[in-house]
Amino acid sequence: MAEGIETSFHAAIEAGKINGAVICATNVKGHFIYDKTFGARTLLSGEKVPQRLDDVLFLASATKLITTIAAMKCVEQGLLSLDGDLSSIAPDLTAKQVITGFSDHGETPLLEPAKQPITLEMLLTHTSGVAYNFTNPLITKWCEKFDPPGDIPRPVEEAFRYPLAFQPGTSWMYSVGLDWAGKVIERVTGRTLGENVQQFVCDPLGITDAQFYPVTREDLRSRLVDLNPQDPHAYGRAVVGGSSDVNRRAQGNFGGHGLFMPASDYIKVLRSLLANDGKLLQPATVNDMFQNHLGEEADVGYQAARTSPMGPFFRVGIDPETTTGHGLGGVVTLEGVDGWYGEGTLTWGGGLSLAWFIDRKNDLCGICALQPALPDVDVAILETLKQKFRRDIYRKHAAWKEQQQTV
Repeated sequence: MAEGIETSFHAAIEAGKINGAVICATNVKGHFIYDKTFGARTLLSGEKVPQRLDDVLFLASATKLITTIAAMKCVEQGLLSLDGDLSSIAPDLTAKQVITGFSDHGETPLLEPAKQPITLEMLLTHTSGVAYNFTNPLITKWCEKFDPPGDIPRPVEEAFRYPLAFQPGTSWMYSVGLDWAGKVIERVTGRTLGENVQQFVCDPLGITDAQFYPVTREDLRSRLVDLNPQDPHAYGRAVVGGSSDVNRRAQGNFGGHGLFMPASDYIKVLRSLLANDGKLLQPATVNDMFQNHLGEEADVGYQAARTSPMGPFFRVGIDPETTTGHGLGGVVTLEGVDGWYGEGTLTWGGGLSLAWFIDRKNDLCGICALQPALPDVDVAILETLKQKFRRDIYRKHAAWKEQQQTV
């Protein structure tokens, strides 16, 4: 029999690959519950304490699902629409031009105007043309020439001031779209993204322990996994591989990566969407999140990205042969996998160490947050452990269901 979560995770701790982990999984009624902690975290003082379910985690890109919910709440309230032109709200975004190359001598970027408006749906599905500077070589070169990394924290609109990587709506690339979506939310509500997340996501579910970087509440800092001698400023270095400083350079609330929250609270969000209980969004809105929102042109770009060198990251544990698209909040499976994800499963992760999924067909959702060991983060081990979680939690759920039938 293949090793399960417990054996694999304990072995990784013994080998010094991870310091600890938290897993939370459940079904709609909450009758199946798998809440498990492994290992320990290190306090700023150097003291080691056992990992707890309510330890505060750096969510990294798992923030994107939370920002998506807040954006969809704005759609329900009539403040935004999925397909509306964002020019009046974010002219600094919609005025961006598309980079197509550089001049022969390599000094001057070649730019062309955007041919259609950027919409909220494009931002939520990574089809707007904005990109991370490490996912597109032209953007990387532009940043090296005109916007080299600095130490001064900057807001979204300054941190991501570079051109578009492709014409809006015509391709797909994992992006800073959710950071821009967070900025759009702030502008139409007149409140910070953090205040909107608290009102739209946390309050309805009784969540009180969420805060965007920097985490300043002392009651949260005392449970902060990423506040330790190797990360004394709680940047979340381990989660993003040890060398990244995305939080250090961020000013304000970044909807693509900046939220901190315990796994025991994040699972409440996943379960609410799994149950479609109306606490966060209207049932029709939630149903729409689980639909594929990629058009034909964008899908070509998405499929190319899935098979690119970065493809394993974009596939989040799903085989290349399994058909997937992109919903609102994450990748969505367009067919079921025997013994695993059902059709319409929504899933994504955060940094190198976090994975989550919502499988409405099989009535299961879960989150796994690993605590990588610094300074040398073993990416391969992290991928193996995340996949162990994704697969073995289904075996545990199946065993539980079988046991219920014999009771």
